[in-house]
Amino acid sequence: MQDEVAGDPISGLKWTRKTTAKIAAELQSLDIQVCPNTVGKLLKELGFSLRVNHKKLGAGSPQDRDEQFAYIAELRKQFTAEEMPVVSVDTKKKELVGRFKNPGTAWHYEPISVNDHDFRSIADGIAIPYGIYDVKANCGAVFVGTSHDTPEFATDCLAAWWQTEGRHRYPKATKILILADGGGSNAAVGRGWKVGLHRKLVETHGLSVTVCHYPPGASKWNPIEHRLFSEVSKNWAGRPLDSYETIMNYLQTTITSTGLKVTAYLNRTEYPTGLKISDGEFAKLNLSRHSTQPKRNYTLSPKH
Repeated sequence: MQDEVAGDPISGLKWTRKTTAKIAAELQSLDIQVCPNTVGKLLKELGFSLRVNHKKLGAGSPQDRDEQFAYIAELRKQFTAEEMPVVSVDTKKKELVGRFKNPGTAWHYEPISVNDHDFRSIADGIAIPYGIYDVKANCGAVFVGTSHDTPEFATDCLAAWWQTEGRHRYPKATKILILADGGGSNAAVGRGWKVGLHRKLVETHGLSVTVCHYPPGASKWNPIEHRLFSEVSKNWAGRPLDSYETIMNYLQTTITSTGLKVTAYLNRTEYPTGLKISDGEFAKLNLSRHSTQPKRNYTLSPKH
């Protein structure tokens, strides 16, 4: 064991990469008859403990991370003071539709039987929940796609939300602030995302759209994660999402003590992947980048 031990000089914690079975086998080769269970007990007496990996080592935070958080906070205050909408958007984890295991526990008379493997081939479909969380109103809208999570899908969801809910909630709105992660269907570098916003919100409704993207590794600070998606996960925890009807029901019945209300919509449109935006089409956008982190902060405005 001498060369197989590592430890923390501050806390005194020690660990070894050898299993109890390997240690027992080596001891038996020395005519010391001992079983793996006894080895485990001896290791505990020597100060060892079973440990799991902890995700604590960051890949490094951008130097401008704090600056971006401060800038987002300032814009949120500004839009709120002007009674303009502020929404947080993101795509929740994709879900297989069918009798598949869903993490968590729920009260039942008997355990619910589910498939022993999570194969896409035996699923009834796939659910892609794209969420829009209205920060001021504490209201969430989740659009469940059945095809692909593309920029066209994301911008269709935002346009549908504005048409059905947003414009009625904010009848005097002339602009909107969108908070998003830096990747996925609403990626900061995505041309399709920007073109879709311009077509469906700027040109169609005359809105000025400002978008702020959170820095890499900071997606959990996006309000939708802890205000909407976490509550949805709690609501359907331990229950198989066996149909789209079941998914919609759990989404619509998600509530909190702070008054969260959730609406849900099913989007069965087929969205192709791999669509490209030409330089010429992108150049037509009335896109202005902010002086503060221009790649993450920009505004799409109507042409006058």
